[in-house]
Amino acid sequence: LDFGSGPGPTLSLMLEEAGHRVELYDPNYAPDEGVFSRQYDFITSSEVVEHLRAPGLELERLWTLLKPGGVLAIMTKRVIDQNAFARWHYKNDPTHIVFFSEQTFQWLGKQWQVEPVFYSADVVFFNKNN
Repeated sequence: LDFGSGPGPTLSLMLEEAGHRVELYDPNYAPDEGVFSRQYDFITSSEVVEHLRAPGLELERLWTLLKPGGVLAIMTKRVIDQNAFARWHYKNDPTHIVFFSEQTFQWLGKQWQVEPVFYSADVVFFNKNN
């Protein structure tokens, strides 16, 4: 599932070219609520979570859609510290209404009883063990 896929296929196209079947969801461009009645091996949310009005509820919903052994992959810029935040260009986008830090993702991992895996400065994976 590409959650927050946007107006055009980008990541989903790459995944399909690699042989994976991808479903899209975006409230503006692909508003198929049926995606929330299925389960997935892999859910990606790239540059989306910072736009969510209720990120806790949405991320919990995505977590429940994962099959055992599935992966939730999130890409977003992370807050480093308060001093850096004051100078951070990312916060100036008026559509960015919530921000995440490494501690935020550690907290989510504790809620889900998994360890977040930080693949880069902007990408974190959660592997659903059970």
